[in-house]
Amino acid sequence: MKKYIINAILSGIILLTACTDLKEEVYSEVGSNNFIQSKADIISFALRAYDHAYWSIRMIPEVQENMADQWVTYTRNESLWYNGGKHVRSHQHTWTWDDDYVDDNWNTPWAGIVQINNIIDVMSEINPGQYDMDQAEFDGLLWGNRTLRAWFYIRLLDMYRNIPLYKSVKDDSQNTNTQVAPQEVFNFIESELLAAIEALPQKSGTGGNGLKQQQWNKAGAAALLVRLYLNAEKWTGTAQYDKCTTYAQHIINGTYGTYNIDDEWDEPFKWNNNTSDEIIYAFASDVNYSHYQYTSDVYWWALSCGAVSTGYFLFSKEGDPNFRYALTPGMDVDGVEYSYSLGKPVKKFQKYPSDYRLKLYNNLGNGEREGMFLFGYIPNKKDGGRIKQNDGNDLYLRDQAGFFNAAAPGAPIADKRSGVEYADDNSGWRMVKYPFYPDSDADKIYAADYAEIRLAEIYYSLAECKLRGGDALDAGDLLNTVRKRNYPASDYATVLYQGTQAPMGNVPLDMEELLDEWGREFIGEMRRRTDLCRFGRFTEAWWDKPQSESFREILPISRTVLSANPQLKQNPGYDE
Repeated sequence: MKKYIINAILSGIILLTACTDLKEEVYSEVGSNNFIQSKADIISFALRAYDHAYWSIRMIPEVQENMADQWVTYTRNESLWYNGGKHVRSHQHTWTWDDDYVDDNWNTPWAGIVQINNIIDVMSEINPGQYDMDQAEFDGLLWGNRTLRAWFYIRLLDMYRNIPLYKSVKDDSQNTNTQVAPQEVFNFIESELLAAIEALPQKSGTGGNGLKQQQWNKAGAAALLVRLYLNAEKWTGTAQYDKCTTYAQHIINGTYGTYNIDDEWDEPFKWNNNTSDEIIYAFASDVNYSHYQYTSDVYWWALSCGAVSTGYFLFSKEGDPNFRYALTPGMDVDGVEYSYSLGKPVKKFQKYPSDYRLKLYNNLGNGEREGMFLFGYIPNKKDGGRIKQNDGNDLYLRDQAGFFNAAAPGAPIADKRSGVEYADDNSGWRMVKYPFYPDSDADKIYAADYAEIRLAEIYYSLAECKLRGGDALDAGDLLNTVRKRNYPASDYATVLYQGTQAPMGNVPLDMEELLDEWGREFIGEMRRRTDLCRFGRFTEAWWDKPQSESFREILPISRTVLSANPQLKQNPGYDE
């Protein structure tokens, strides 16, 4: 099913601009009629920044996932994916101001902000009535851009903390050339989102966002406020869990529209997830248009080697992927579990072994799948036998990292090295959150929209606020609302948390368990670094990573950025 979501936004006009570089076209005559001639021109102009925003998720995995404890880019077979050691540095927290992901995660949001500022400047001088455009529709486009700008600013505040404020292309008096205090950026984001909640439309009815999947609405702006308030203590030094609680509860109560947790864990990631009431905001994906989560640097490179795509998924749209990302190991090469409390994502899932997500990923046909991981021997459905390593031996994916080569499962190996730089094709389970459907499901390939904000995040955020306030039972009830779909009802007593409402279980909830549960529910959803920082755990030791310095919680300003603007100051702790 093709979801021409942009069609509805454009009233029949499709405008999707591919982001092949970061050069932005800026109009010098703000508000002039040389390019705004009709309602359609207004709409197309107002939507320019959305594809850039969607494309920009490709910059995030190295920082949010590889710098954290669950994902890693192994150096395979002593050479592949070493890339000058930059992935080793991200995992071990020794990155420098010259690493490309440090530069990219600064420049990419700013390119979006510049683009949006120009859109806002132009739209501020347009009278929509002159173009037979309804004021509410116009306001939705304008405030959608202001909300998208807040989304970019949240990323910059999170990653770099000390940033300038840039609000207008036309009026430079609104801008700063130097960094401002994090609290000032926080206040600006907060004020924009509070105003957006009042100005944006509200979701109506049930059955998902439908053709409005990529439009910001009241709940979307409120959800960004939840993110802002949940992390306020880390970002500004002032806790705002009370405000986080207020807006999270509003969303759950339906104040901004009706949203519900899906009955099955994979519904928010399926081909028809525009019908999911769990999704609050998503970027629209389609085989004929943008589908960036399915491309290189994101989930397309989180699969295994050995023709797993064409041979096991029976998906030949793009051939076979590279295998950049894998999960960090829970066991050493001898099968002994590591003692670290962080990382070990497979072990954290296996703590509750009846989890439906622990099944081997398998396409069932007609847009259905089961399981979320690739592990063990992978059958070759196309050619028979098993998926192979690059050396021709059978591939056996294991929760370990090392040089296993042709060793049978559980067999001892002589080479005991294990690390980011010491791994072979067999090292690490793979995660498949967004499905890669077989060619026989042609109309469903790439149709799963990128779920940027799910209602589950709001439940987990509210649960964290409750737990931080000492109310573990209410927090358990909130988490169980989501978690119950991951397990058979017969196991609820042993897998659900203690609470006050059915269904509930016997598992006690504390901050350690909550952090693990954030990791299970949102594994690979580009937020793990942020969660670790908020819990004060980001600099701890985990597999092949020693304790790191506290200043590593934020990134340095890159050499090229500082050279371009000498008025910027390097973040504390980093030597230029």
